Amino acid sequence: MSTDAPALSPARVLATAGRVLRQLRHDPRTVALLLIVPVLMITLLRYVFDSGPGTFDAIGASLLGIFPLITMFLVTSIATLRERTTGTLERLLALPLGKGDLIAGYALAFGAVAVAQSLLATAMSVWVLGLDVVGSPWLLLLVALLDALLGTALGLFVSAFAASEFQAVQFMPAVIFPQLLLCGLFTPRDRMHPVLETVSDVLPMSYAVDGMNQVLAHTDVTADFCRDILVVAGCALLVLCLGAATLRRRTT
Repeated sequence: MSTDAPALSPARVLATAGRVLRQLRHDPRTVALLLIVPVLMITLLRYVFDSGPGTFDAIGASLLGIFPLITMFLVTSIATLRERTTGTLERLLALPLGKGDLIAGYALAFGAVAVAQSLLATAMSVWVLGLDVVGSPWLLLLVALLDALLGTALGLFVSAFAASEFQAVQFMPAVIFPQLLLCGLFTPRDRMHPVLETVSDVLPMSYAVDGMNQVLAHTDVTADFCRDILVVAGCALLVLCLGAATLRRRTT
């Protein structure tokens, strides 16, 4: 029987985050996926559109939000599932460690990685690849960080419903692809079929892309930008709470 832990404890959260970061330090392939792959993908797309620099300026900001979300979703869902299938999660929850502590610790650890990832991707896009941004690059960084945290939250949540790492990856078409298609990257959302536009209005990635586009077009912080980042942050927090509620000790 596990011992019911009291409310969130900063000490337990920090201990969990430290353990996850130590594990990541010894997994260079995962670190490369988290930190290097988004930068490489953005660089590749910059030169795909080399003959039309304006095209990269139009979509580059959106990609800064999309790539971190996708990579954090993949790594977090697989890492959390691996903890459960190897029995690590069951042993941890037998300690005075609550589900909230565990989820918050994971979110803190991957959030720290998300900061590094977002810094690298934003710096590469703006100062190396020449992404033309009217607003502050720090606002781009803020949205990219919130998107990465949202990806972390979604990964923690869906890992509760997968029985294997392969199944965790299979959630990507169901959770990520619809958002990718409807977020406004390929066509403005107001030009979509009304039903699809309505669906896109409830998907958090749509607000992430909208927030990036606000920075791309406006020198000042707009009301729409504030709305967009609040929606993305609120969705991340909601999904983290759902992840804590649905977290299971082990796969069945």
